[in-house]
Amino acid sequence: MGSIATVQNAQFETLRQAVGERLERIQQDNAAKLEQMRQTVDEKLHATLEQRLSESFKQVSERLELVHKGLGEMQTLAIGVGDLKKVLVNVKSRGVLGEVQLAALLEQVLAPEQYDTHVATRPGSRERVEFAIKFPGRDGDGQPVWLPIDAKFPLEDYQRLQDAQEAGDPVLTEAASRALEARVRLEGRSIAEKYLEPPFTTEFALLYLPLEGLYAEVLRRPGLFEQMQRELHVTVCGPTTLSAVLNSLQMGFRTLAIEKRSSEVWKVLGAVKAEFSRFGETLARTKAQLQTVANSIGDAEVRTRQMARKLKGVETLADAEVREVLGPAEDDSPQALTPSGDSRSMN
Repeated sequence: MGSIATVQNAQFETLRQAVGERLERIQQDNAAKLEQMRQTVDEKLHATLEQRLSESFKQVSERLELVHKGLGEMQTLAIGVGDLKKVLVNVKSRGVLGEVQLAALLEQVLAPEQYDTHVATRPGSRERVEFAIKFPGRDGDGQPVWLPIDAKFPLEDYQRLQDAQEAGDPVLTEAASRALEARVRLEGRSIAEKYLEPPFTTEFALLYLPLEGLYAEVLRRPGLFEQMQRELHVTVCGPTTLSAVLNSLQMGFRTLAIEKRSSEVWKVLGAVKAEFSRFGETLARTKAQLQTVANSIGDAEVRTRQMARKLKGVETLADAEVREVLGPAEDDSPQALTPSGDSRSMN
C-alpha cells in the first residue's frame, strides 16, 4: 500500500506540474491575446478619435469662418448706415446727397471740360464752390467765366415742416415754413458773398435743392424765389429745373462750337478763294500762251498754202531725183538705218 501511495503521489505531482504548466501557458496566451486586443482597441480608438476630432475641428472652423464673414458683412452694413446717416443729416462732406445728385446731373448732361469742381471763382479768395460751369471768356485771354452751382439740403427745417403739415397744425406749419424760408435765404446770401465776382463769374449763381418737394416748398413761399433772383442774384433750382437749365446751356455750348467751326470753315474758304483766283490767273496766262502758239501755227499754215500755190506749176520729181538734188533725208541716212549696236563712223 505504501508503494501505491508513493506512485499515486508521484502521479499527482506530475499531474499537478502538468496542470500548472498548462495553466501558466494559458495565462501567458491570454495575456498576449489581451495585450494584442488592447493594442488593437487603442489603435482603433485613436484613429476614430482623431478622425472625429478632425471632423469636429473642421466643422468648427467652417462655422467660425461663416461667423467671421457675417461679422464682416455686418460691419460693412454698419459703415453704409453711417454713411447714409451722414448724408441724411447734411454733414459737410463730399458724399452728401445734394452734391452726389448734382455731380450725377452734371456728368450726364455736360462734357468734362465744360465744368469743374472745387473752383475758386473769386480771385484771391480761399472759398471754393463745389461745382462751376465754364464759359469762354470775352477778352480772348483764355480765362473762363464761371457759373457757380452749390447744393444745399436743409433737411431738419424741411422735416419739421413736413411733421407740422402731417399734424395739421397751421401755426406750426407757418412757423416751420418761415424757418425754411430764412434758411434758404441765408444759404443764398452765403453763395452770393462767397462765389459771385463779375466779370470773373456770371451775374448770377445757382442754388441746388436735391428734393422736388423741398423745391416746391420754396416756390410756395410768396416772393422768395423772385427776391433771391433780384436781390441776391441767386436762382433756386430743383432736380428737374436744373436738368432743364443744363440742357439749355449744353445747346448754347453746341451753338458756340458751331460758330467757332463756322469761322474756321470761312477761313479755309477764303484761302481756297485766294488760291483759286491765282489759279485763274495762271489759266489766263496759259491760255494767252496757247493762243500765241495757235496764231504762229496759223501763220505757218497760211505761208505753207502760199508756197504751195507758188510751186503749183513746178513738176514733182521722183524720190530718187529728189535725193540726188537735195541729198538724202535725215531719216534715210545710213546712220539712221544702221542699228545702234552696229553703228559705223561716216567720216
